[in-house]
Amino acid sequence: MTDPSLRPLAAVLAAALPIVAIVASHRRPNVREGWSVAAALATFGIVASMVPGVLDGAVYVTNLGTFVFGVDFALRADALGVLFALLASFLWVVTTFYSVGYMRGLDEHSQTRYFASFAASVAAAVGVAFGANLLVLFVFYELLTVATYPLVTHDEDAEARAAGRKYLTYTFGGGVAVLAGTILVYWLTGTVAFSPGGIEGLATANELYARAAFALLAGGFGVKAALMPAHSWLPDAMVAPTPVSGLLHAVAVVKSGVFGVARVVLDVFGPGTVADLGVGVALAAVAAFTLLVASIIALRQDNLKRRLAYSTVSQLSYIVLGLGVGAYDASGLALTGGLLHIPAHAFMKLTLFFCAGAIHVETHTDDISDMAGIGRRMPLTMAAFGVASLGMAGIPLLAGFVSKWYLLLGSVEAGYAVFAVALLVSGVLNIAYFWPVVYQAFFQTADDSDAKPVIENPFGGATPAATGHGDAARTDGGSADDGPVREDDETYAVDRNPSDHVDDASADAGEMDDAPGSADATADDHHGYEAHDDKDPDHHNEHHGGPPAGGWERRGFGDESTWFMLGPISTAALGAILLGVVPHAAVFLEIVDLIVTGVLG
Repeated sequence: MTDPSLRPLAAVLAAALPIVAIVASHRRPNVREGWSVAAALATFGIVASMVPGVLDGAVYVTNLGTFVFGVDFALRADALGVLFALLASFLWVVTTFYSVGYMRGLDEHSQTRYFASFAASVAAAVGVAFGANLLVLFVFYELLTVATYPLVTHDEDAEARAAGRKYLTYTFGGGVAVLAGTILVYWLTGTVAFSPGGIEGLATANELYARAAFALLAGGFGVKAALMPAHSWLPDAMVAPTPVSGLLHAVAVVKSGVFGVARVVLDVFGPGTVADLGVGVALAAVAAFTLLVASIIALRQDNLKRRLAYSTVSQLSYIVLGLGVGAYDASGLALTGGLLHIPAHAFMKLTLFFCAGAIHVETHTDDISDMAGIGRRMPLTMAAFGVASLGMAGIPLLAGFVSKWYLLLGSVEAGYAVFAVALLVSGVLNIAYFWPVVYQAFFQTADDSDAKPVIENPFGGATPAATGHGDAARTDGGSADDGPVREDDETYAVDRNPSDHVDDASADAGEMDDAPGSADATADDHHGYEAHDDKDPDHHNEHHGGPPAGGWERRGFGDESTWFMLGPISTAALGAILLGVVPHAAVFLEIVDLIVTGVLG
């Protein structure tokens, strides 16, 4: 049932229009961030208002007229689009509050640009969700790349610019492939409009051309989905501030890639045509290879954010594998598992990135080998990290178990037990690279720790020098392709050199208006966040990472950081639990069931 409505357009504008107000409020941080919160809440409210109608079978459409070659510039809020938009808009609300604590906690520069770019990115992501055809989706897909570039290069140093160039090269290259595939589909069928079950003309089109169109579209979207070998931009993009890594690189950007693959499989070709062309098993094979290899590479990363990045590469492939295998699974279990893993992974991985950011803000510690006993200093943060880690490994009563259970059953039902084996092996590898972090945090001390979090040689283990604290040399054992390297050959994330103050040159250039320490950003603007005292010897030690002299200070739950960070961490972790305990009540599984039913009949 198609319902002409302005709500899909309103959802995009609710995120985009406040950008002007955010920029105009650059000298008043409280007002600026108030606009960010208002935009996030408005976007989420509009998207949420469409959920009841969509569950009843409604499809909300905003048609803005003909675009090119008879293709309408239209926005279409169907079940699949609402699944993605609801997830991105809700987690934007959570991440906006977290960003306040994170950016002010580090006295980061260019905060106005950051919040404006964030709003633009979410607006583009909602546009991706509601694109009614391949061409409109492509337009917003490319706008998302443009909007996120300033966030990836936020630090403005040589490493950030290098990561930004790589990000643009890969993602724009993928965009070219998507455009070529779109043109080929239009040439074959005369339309690029999405249709549940696939565009009818593709089922009878020339098989060679149809396979080429699928390869271009799936490969193009697969770049942002970080399918190997087009994955290396993602670990390098961890130079972005942690809230960016969390929402955009665990939710919006990478999920736009898997969302694009889902549109291609479900609404362009359809599962039946994908199976007939034989391209579904090829897609699933690439995903299985990616999820296994990325998990192995994650074992070698000592930098926490890079370990999480390779975990993301692996986990995104669960979704793609479900879409590929789902073409051969009449029961719909594989499709259900793949689509449900979109929100499941988002809540779990956002929790993990939030925890990594909180650890850095409070202790300036980024390497796992420096985190022995850190659970004493940050008990709530590391408890949430443990919960999300268990979910990522597929432990029951958490979100990851439900989606992976469907994937396992669907793979067997489709007759591809080999993919079920790959999923089980990946689950074991998840435990292998997450458990050492949790174990070190709660069951070891800085004076009594081993090298288990780091794998340096083919047989495992590491030399004491490789994980020594203080001035001892360290390495994560990664190759030269693993990303930027310090002078001591250690890979790092953006947080190597946080902008803890605004220097005189920046002040002369007019950057002071973005800094919490400016005249307009009084102590009251910190929202209760206690500034670090650079004269405090313990803080000086923490600034360089690792435990202070005497070990980590013991703190109680809630005393480890500002609630602008702890609140979002708790919310994201709670979401991961609810999706595991009551997935239907959390609405996402209900939407997924509707999508699968609509596609498979």
